[in-house]
Amino acid sequence: MKTTKWILLGLLFFIVIVAISGIVFLQFIKTAAVPDYNKDFVLHGLKSEVEIIRDEHAIPHVYAENEDDLYRAIGFAMAQDRLWQMDLLRRVTQGRLAEILGKDQVETDLMMRALRIQEKSQKILEKSDPEVVAALEAFSDGVNQYIAKFPLAPEFKVLGYQPEWWEPVHSINLIGYMSWDLSMGWGTEYFLHQLRSEVADEKIAELIPDLQNHKTAIYPEFGSVKLEGSETLLSATENLKELGAEIFNGSNNWAVAGKKSKTGMPLLANDMHLGLFAPGIWYQMHQVVEGKMNVTGVVVPGQPFVICGHNDSIAWGMTNVMVDDLDFYAEKLNEDSTKYWFDGAWRDLDIHEETIKTKEGEEFEEVLKFTHRGPIVNRFKKEKETPLSIRWLGNEMSNEIRTVFMLNRADNWSDFRNAVSTFKSVSQNVVYADVKGNIGLQCSAGLPIREGSGIQVYPGDSSKYDWQGLVPFEELPYEFNPERGYVSSANNKTVPAGYPHYISHWFATPSRIDRIREMLGEKEKLGIDDFKAMHSDWKSKTAEKMTPVYIQSLQNQTNFSATEQAAFDQLKSWDYNLTRESQAAAIFEILYRKSMENLVKDELSPELFKGMLGQKMLLENLMINLLADGNSQWTDNVMTEKTETFDDIVAQSFSETIDELTATLGPNIDDWHWGKIHSFTIAHPLGVVDVLNKVLKLNRGPFEMPGSYHTVCPYSYSFTNLYKTNHGASHRHIYSTQNWDESETVIPTGTSGIPASDFYLDQTEMYLNNAYHPDRFGKEFVTNNARFKMQLNPE
Repeated sequence: MKTTKWILLGLLFFIVIVAISGIVFLQFIKTAAVPDYNKDFVLHGLKSEVEIIRDEHAIPHVYAENEDDLYRAIGFAMAQDRLWQMDLLRRVTQGRLAEILGKDQVETDLMMRALRIQEKSQKILEKSDPEVVAALEAFSDGVNQYIAKFPLAPEFKVLGYQPEWWEPVHSINLIGYMSWDLSMGWGTEYFLHQLRSEVADEKIAELIPDLQNHKTAIYPEFGSVKLEGSETLLSATENLKELGAEIFNGSNNWAVAGKKSKTGMPLLANDMHLGLFAPGIWYQMHQVVEGKMNVTGVVVPGQPFVICGHNDSIAWGMTNVMVDDLDFYAEKLNEDSTKYWFDGAWRDLDIHEETIKTKEGEEFEEVLKFTHRGPIVNRFKKEKETPLSIRWLGNEMSNEIRTVFMLNRADNWSDFRNAVSTFKSVSQNVVYADVKGNIGLQCSAGLPIREGSGIQVYPGDSSKYDWQGLVPFEELPYEFNPERGYVSSANNKTVPAGYPHYISHWFATPSRIDRIREMLGEKEKLGIDDFKAMHSDWKSKTAEKMTPVYIQSLQNQTNFSATEQAAFDQLKSWDYNLTRESQAAAIFEILYRKSMENLVKDELSPELFKGMLGQKMLLENLMINLLADGNSQWTDNVMTEKTETFDDIVAQSFSETIDELTATLGPNIDDWHWGKIHSFTIAHPLGVVDVLNKVLKLNRGPFEMPGSYHTVCPYSYSFTNLYKTNHGASHRHIYSTQNWDESETVIPTGTSGIPASDFYLDQTEMYLNNAYHPDRFGKEFVTNNARFKMQLNPE
């Protein structure tokens, strides 16, 4: 008995020791990589001391005496905070996720390898100016000195691997990643190709945006083209959802001239709408070479230059142009699929053998095939009948790394336009303001010159449909100091009718831009607080347009239940603000979605209907076109003998809306707050593993959210994952050219990518409450608010 007792006591002691050791080990994993921002270090290769001052949010303000020292220190500081994120993005671009995440990522890796991102990056590096190359080399050295000497972030330990040395080409890869994520032809194009097997051309035409119904253009002095539905199989906006690396979506930017500004000088605002996750895509940073360069803004982790921000002379910000920048080609292959037919002769396919290594230790031998245009993509689209290749703008020669390098140093409008002239693969409308009182907006895009509509599946057997270069930069739209006193863009239609070049049909609906311009016109002069109110605006022009349509359609209903009548009354008294507390917002969001779904559901197979739910843009444009034309072939339910009207669709959708809200929130309409169903969890890529989330505290939320995908302050969700916010403003910036130190900013996350850091998600609450922090620029302002100071010393 005593022996058993001692065995049990010994076992208990062992369990306690193991538990304590486990807790100590987990704590070590969590905290080992948290840096001491007050500790000085020697950084090899420095010529002089570099000072890194961090504020209350640990945002680094880096002061150096020369550019080589600056970028070496930037690499070191960024690696302190975001090294695992940098490595993850690098692996995405190289097609090497399976090595750390397992064999489920093999298809993702093969797809990314087919894009040949690093192959293009190497060409850009070889053609880059020596000063750009020197900056990237210094940055890489700073990153590598950190890798060599300091504890790694917990994700490396959890996944059990070491990061490889950073190289300049990896920084350029990130531009290719941004370009693919903004591509306008990959997802919806193939869906429309599938749709044509069940739906007639004339009905497909109703899904395609009629740009005459998109009244608001970014550049009102320029123009566009008209498309017949029977002309096309494909084209639209769909990003990297299937690859699990989706980031970019939409954006807003605007600037007002001094005559419309309370400061008497231009004000500029930008909020890029991207995927919301932790760590966030942006790293806030201030970079100074005394007497030579002073620039602040947001940086993509893994490359050193400010993407959007301001220097001491100019400010700039970006929105996606929505260029139709990817075409599909139907190819004819020989029997063993080693050749393709082109201009009357067989050509050899460029065949690459790829070895994909996995975390499990397996190796997969795969084959990629390319025509002169680009990869054969059937495997990735699950197309079994027609061999399809793609031509993608991201493979065309451009030099975005030069653009951001030069923007950081630009002094005026001429310098600015020279800089953005090479920003082609990542097509953007770039807003501008300067200290001399000027404002402007420049379309910086690669517009392919091609035959046909630009959105059809082209026959691949002829050179007739090959791209014939890109539209010259000098012919792209822009505005400079317009008489109205402001410029603005929100991914909407670029130009009105008359512009000689095809840009796209797949623009965002005008809801956000119309509301932005409404607010810009409401006051004679606007200030920083007015811009903050615009960033946080939840009033929907879509709701303002659609709600009266629904009210008119429903007003003759005589058999409403008490709950339905109460819901109808809510709609009638609504001000179109999608607040968290609004019952009308909840009713409208569901009614709007269901009325679009019920237009198409009866005519599609379950598989295609599910696919349609992933194509919100098609559904929204179907509704826009229906209202403009007054009727639609989609309104009739083909499953019944009766010929249904739009009123029938609305009645059905309203009834289903009430049923859904009752089932979700109960029968009391007072409980139907939009925020109760519209939520946001800011999640880390490893946060899907519950034990890791609990131990490392990777995720935050859920939070109740206002707004929607059609409000200026966007908290967007997918129709395939209802009401779960997945996109929003990835940053908010307001720049004052009258006094840069009056500028304000916020991001949804924080400076650090290390979950145990106090600065991992320290800006999240501020962001959700529409608050900002100072974007300090002047040395005295920075120094007086310093919380941490680090000095990096030469040997």
